[in-house]
Amino acid sequence: MLAVCALLAGTAGCGSGGAAGDGVSPTPVGRVLDGRDQEGRPYREVERKDAPGVGIEVQPDAVGGWDVRLTVRRFRFSPAGAAARPVAGRGVAHLYVDGRLVARLRARDHRLADELVPRGTHHVTVRLYADDGTVWAVDGAPVESTADITASKPGPDPVPSADARRGTPPDTAGDRPRTRGRGSPDRAGKAS
Repeated sequence: MLAVCALLAGTAGCGSGGAAGDGVSPTPVGRVLDGRDQEGRPYREVERKDAPGVGIEVQPDAVGGWDVRLTVRRFRFSPAGAAARPVAGRGVAHLYVDGRLVARLRARDHRLADELVPRGTHHVTVRLYADDGTVWAVDGAPVESTADITASKPGPDPVPSADARRGTPPDTAGDRPRTRGRGSPDRAGKAS
């Protein structure tokens, strides 16, 4: 009877093994490719129509740091301690800042510490992994999303300009043209 069930069911499996009622197949999916991520983990190729998807939004936090919000499609985060086997639409997300792994996520929301994002422009990338550590992939590319952010934390005080040392206000957008001591310009910008 068991052999008949396996032949008729194909990859769907027999009985009620796996996660009942959660809509996720308990059988391995896709095929492992030769391609690997920067940590040496192999890609697991799945068809585009069945592939999980991920989006990322990163916003500055009011008290410092960054709020990271993921949007996932056809994907559910596995709980800690999940079996180390690939299951369709299941796994974890790895969060990278400029290619450096900073967190393994099991939820859509995360707070990125301020010290992980120094002053400047950075690439914050999220990539989806199956529970066996393989990278979910479509057309040979990892399932991932990247947000570019710019951190503009106050740095050291700039060296004062010559105008500031003389007590002269600096030029700013919208001000009338400066004449550098050659008279006052009229409204048309001509020196008087």
